Amino acid sequence: MVFWERYVSDESMGTFAPILVYWIYGGFYQLLPPLDKYRLHTRKEEDEKNSVSLSTVIKGVLLQQLVQATVAQLLFMLTSQTNASGIMVQPPLVVQVLQFIVAMLVMDTWQYFVHRYMHQNKFLYLHVHSQHHRLVVPYAIGALYNHPLEGLLLDTVGGALSFLVSGMTARTAVFFFCFAVIKTVDDHCGLWLPGNIFHLFFQNNTAYHDIHHQLQGTKFNYSQPFFSIWDNLLGTYKPYTLEKRPEGGYEARLKKD
Repeated sequence: MVFWERYVSDESMGTFAPILVYWIYGGFYQLLPPLDKYRLHTRKEEDEKNSVSLSTVIKGVLLQQLVQATVAQLLFMLTSQTNASGIMVQPPLVVQVLQFIVAMLVMDTWQYFVHRYMHQNKFLYLHVHSQHHRLVVPYAIGALYNHPLEGLLLDTVGGALSFLVSGMTARTAVFFFCFAVIKTVDDHCGLWLPGNIFHLFFQNNTAYHDIHHQLQGTKFNYSQPFFSIWDNLLGTYKPYTLEKRPEGGYEARLKKD
């Protein structure tokens, strides 16, 4: 039993909870004080290097989430299976955990190859993916700022494939997509905070993705949102060092060959 069972369907939660989590978690980072001693870029760099306004970023994210919500509702409607009593039977916990892991691997695989191709294809990079890289200095609520076509191909289709291939129920999907959103937002937060659990357990983290957003790192560290498996296997992993800046904060620097 889950806390929302009496009030809203799993399908509705799977559609709207990730959106709510995105704005709560991203908003939390946005409302934090400057925290200059933990920033990967100075506030001056953020103002000078980013070529898109916060209001434009918010509008772009809301558009992508509208598309995602529409696709999610259709997907849940087409795949919903209930027993004779009209109840969706949930699999054992161990099965749900395995489905969760499978979904993570499917999403990572899809996003790695689509993301990498968008960098290698000059037309797609210029007209589609470069929109995301207008945020040279990433921040939390800009995590899903993409061209609408990229949002559809990379995130929406990737999420649908993860759901379908893993065979998870809508209830498991609530937890999976909320976790994926939190991880994605955290990877773009631009802060190297002490004790951040994602920095401890994932090689693919805030500094890792910051390297990719730097102009000299755009051909490396494509993996997202969970593991760095494909970067390591296919030679696109770029090691880096995390160094303290004299004026405070950190800087992720590419290691020289």
